[in-house]
Amino acid sequence: MLRLGIIGAGTVGTALAVRLSQKGYQIEAVASRSRSSAERLTGMIGRGAIYDIPQGVADNADLVLITTPDDTIPIIANQVRWHKAQSVVHCSGADSLDVLEPARIVGSHVGSFHPLQTFASIQRAVDNLPGSTFALEAEGDLLSLLQAMAEALDGHWIKLGAGDKAAYHTAAVLTSNYLVTLIKMATDLWESFGIPRNLAIQALLPLLKGTISNIENLSVPNALTGPIARGDVGTIQIHLNTLKETAPHLLPAYCEMGLQTVPVAIAKGKINESQAKELENILKQTLKSYAERENTCAQC
Repeated sequence: MLRLGIIGAGTVGTALAVRLSQKGYQIEAVASRSRSSAERLTGMIGRGAIYDIPQGVADNADLVLITTPDDTIPIIANQVRWHKAQSVVHCSGADSLDVLEPARIVGSHVGSFHPLQTFASIQRAVDNLPGSTFALEAEGDLLSLLQAMAEALDGHWIKLGAGDKAAYHTAAVLTSNYLVTLIKMATDLWESFGIPRNLAIQALLPLLKGTISNIENLSVPNALTGPIARGDVGTIQIHLNTLKETAPHLLPAYCEMGLQTVPVAIAKGKINESQAKELENILKQTLKSYAERENTCAQC
């Protein structure tokens, strides 16, 4: 029976441990910066020895999952005495396998197992893991093991090559993190006409869910709707005028997103090159005017 160890009992480590344990994987050893978080994890799965230092996990597990914050992974990789033929896997979305070089040098198999999911809280993470895609970096038997692990979690998997991680993680940030920022920007606008954020979110969520459903069922670019998809320059100008008056700090983001949206609209086939050029011109001119104004203010 494969013995699993967890170094880092935060949200990611705990969620993975809970789901893996439910699927029959044996979590034998846990270490975390906070003993209370390690106790919480072992309490949730009903097993696992707790060690005060990561070395205890390395000495008592065949496969070690390092689920600490990214900055801590190379520190652990350098401090721990790894064992030959042991598997050491980090769960970072951004780091390559280079951070595990100290383990590889001594003969350990190294890999990466990143769940492409948001981890806002332990329970939400546990609930969200099934159906997620897992980005894998590994070779040989370890790759097969990680593939089986992803499938056991009712997920999908993709294999990344050397150098793919940065682009992969940037895409994840654009999709998840910046979506939160976009909703913050939108609800700020609703607050400008007297609707509090909680009610704004309640009103905007069905729109957001409908868009996600369209993406799922129609894909890109066919899911695109709205004024740019229609080539509606007049509406875009109204938006820009409103932002200039009520939230000028949002103008750059609105214009940049608009410029990225024009090619999507062209691909959908709803606007022609002339309409696209007109949209691009008005957005670029607004950006230029904003930058000039900001530069003038900075020199005052």
